[in-house]
Amino acid sequence: MYYFFAFVLLFFTNLSFAQDNSKKEGLMTNYASFIMYHRFGENRYPSTNIKKEQFLKHINELLKPKYNVINIEQALDAINNKKLVKDRSVVITIDDAYSSVFNYAWPIFKKHNIPFTLFVSTDVIDNNTPGYMSWEEIRILRDNGITIGSQTKSHPHMYKLDRQKIISELSMSNKRFVDEIGSQPKIFAYPYGEYNLEVLEQVKFHGFEAAFGQHSGVAHKSLGLYELPRFAMNEKYGGMERFLLAVNALPIPISDLSPKDPLISKNPPFYGFTLSNSIEPKNVIRCFASNGITSDTKRLGKNRIEVRLNEPFSRGRGRINCTMAAEDNRWRWLGRQFIVK
Repeated sequence: MYYFFAFVLLFFTNLSFAQDNSKKEGLMTNYASFIMYHRFGENRYPSTNIKKEQFLKHINELLKPKYNVINIEQALDAINNKKLVKDRSVVITIDDAYSSVFNYAWPIFKKHNIPFTLFVSTDVIDNNTPGYMSWEEIRILRDNGITIGSQTKSHPHMYKLDRQKIISELSMSNKRFVDEIGSQPKIFAYPYGEYNLEVLEQVKFHGFEAAFGQHSGVAHKSLGLYELPRFAMNEKYGGMERFLLAVNALPIPISDLSPKDPLISKNPPFYGFTLSNSIEPKNVIRCFASNGITSDTKRLGKNRIEVRLNEPFSRGRGRINCTMAAEDNRWRWLGRQFIVK
């Protein structure tokens, strides 16, 4: 999934952008890097687990003064230009409410006063599913200031559902949250990072203020409040090199994204976007597709970027990630996940 990191480090180490202001001390910004975890120290599940030693290295890095670990509400205020945050602001999110969150990660977060958001699917909690937290444990986190977000009722592949089932997943889980923690969550995470435009509109209609996928990138308003990215961490892709890249990343503000719907009817998709004038590059932007698919990236006119894959995605999920070098050995990052039926 993340093979393109090798290419980023190989080709971009010495490039820089004259207009990047990331070196300015005290820079206040309207973006943040979101980190996503699932399990902690559960080595039987390497694709969703972060090793304990990896996690502790992440925590030790985030405790350095140059980072600003904030809660999700502060980050969304910044993204909405209500109240800006410091450069290198980082938000921790955790999906699925596994027991290792409460038993292992939570005491470490609490010790260091690090906020996080927990996304919960209500069925596994209601069913007392082994390996998951209980409602009482979730209430303890809530009472300690942890933000609780929704991840539906049954954690389905939502793009496969008809409209009524989408509504049921959202409304029934919202009711369970009200029953158990006294309020409906305002933040949503798409199960598996999958959604189409109909799912997005229903999430918005059901009162959520923002929603997150599982595509990499720095959260910025130009991406839309209901398609915000996160950097996923697991055993294979949770090393310090990748973590440092994520927590020091900068956004690529864009407009005119095409195709707008991540559930694609044409495979491979004709992918493109327009760069903001504020980050006009002196050097190239490079884009990489998942599963080793080669691609051609072209700049049309002043700011238009078009990406063409040389072969189609396989059925399921496919990704295109675009990077641009910035000053101070930092990287601008834009990811997009597509769904192929």
